[in-house]
Amino acid sequence: MAAPTNEIGYAQSATAAGSGNWWAFDDQETTPELRWPESVQVYEQMRRQDSQVASVLRAVTLPVRRTPWRIDPAGARDDVVQLIAEDLGLPVVGQTPRTVPRMRDRFSWSEHLREALLMLPFGHSYFEQVYRIVGGQVRLRKLAPRLPKTIEDIEVARDGGLISITQSGVMTGGKQQPIPVSRLVAYVHDREGGNWLGSSLLRPAYKHWLIKDRLLRVQAQTIERNGMGIPVYEGAEGETDLSKGSRMAQALRAGDAAGAATPFGAKLRLAAPEGELPDATPPIRYHDEQIARAVLAHFLNLGTQTGSWALGTTFADFFTLSLQTLAQQIADTVTQHVVEDLVDLNWGEAEPAPRIVFDEIGSRQAATAAALKALIEVGAITVDERLDESLRQQYGLPPADPATVRGPTELTPPATEET
Repeated sequence: MAAPTNEIGYAQSATAAGSGNWWAFDDQETTPELRWPESVQVYEQMRRQDSQVASVLRAVTLPVRRTPWRIDPAGARDDVVQLIAEDLGLPVVGQTPRTVPRMRDRFSWSEHLREALLMLPFGHSYFEQVYRIVGGQVRLRKLAPRLPKTIEDIEVARDGGLISITQSGVMTGGKQQPIPVSRLVAYVHDREGGNWLGSSLLRPAYKHWLIKDRLLRVQAQTIERNGMGIPVYEGAEGETDLSKGSRMAQALRAGDAAGAATPFGAKLRLAAPEGELPDATPPIRYHDEQIARAVLAHFLNLGTQTGSWALGTTFADFFTLSLQTLAQQIADTVTQHVVEDLVDLNWGEAEPAPRIVFDEIGSRQAATAAALKALIEVGAITVDERLDESLRQQYGLPPADPATVRGPTELTPPATEET
């Protein structure tokens, strides 16, 4: 039997691929305002206006941005590793940190990582590769962000592969100028099949954010309306036209200049509301908790509900696992579409390429000094130059200087005489 080399089925429908119709890419979304491109504005509003949403996004992104990122040689030649390390501005695992080049007009890993994480609120974050030629070598100049709000069309092949994206207003010779996939780095959150829009991390929290926003408005109106009482105008004896008094009551506002004048016999009073006013605080708190749960950030709710330290630790462990997975997705994407592209352009596709790695986030900590000592003493690991450099990187110690090395006896303080 011959090995199959062509696909029969499809991952992206022929009517959707390159159609330019936003509903063709987002046909699984049943909420009209959350269909692309309208969804971009909604998620922008959510992340900028709601404190709980902003807190949740920071809880997810800051640990990923804060963890150290490095270049793992992975068997690649030293000159290949050095070029990648210089262009990305990242240290190499197990090597003494080199002099950091000046940052002006150079690629910034920290800035790129921050912009790549925009895939969480919007579902996708695209970048265009820009190079420069230096000494006959192709060097990375920048990964230029192509923000979600500027994307007008996404062309997808029948097999689900990305063909190109097109931005609004980018014209060449009077025609829209698409950016081909060969020049793109695409970060897509929870992509399914040919849906290169991805899925926003905030999608499950949308209904809770929407209801909470309405509850906050109602609560503010309740306090504003009933805080000073409801103005009531009582006409004087024989007064039949109450229109002036009604306008006076409706215009009455609290403040330093507040006041009113009534005809003889008429009254203008502030009536306290009868019965118990609805309290929107419990449902607001509930929807805040659900927003945090949407991203497994249950520990953000521990200050508003009962819970033990052990329970909080369990919540944090699940959250940490999700961050590990997110960071691994970013590392894989950069390795495949930035590092390997650079290696291919300079040395060809047969050349081994290094990869991007990161330190474990949160609860999965590296071995302690005591654990390392025990492993060395039993012969489980052997101390070599690479291990020495790696441990110095991990613990934030300066590089070793052979010219100033001192023995253990020189570092041990003299023993004091017993009295």
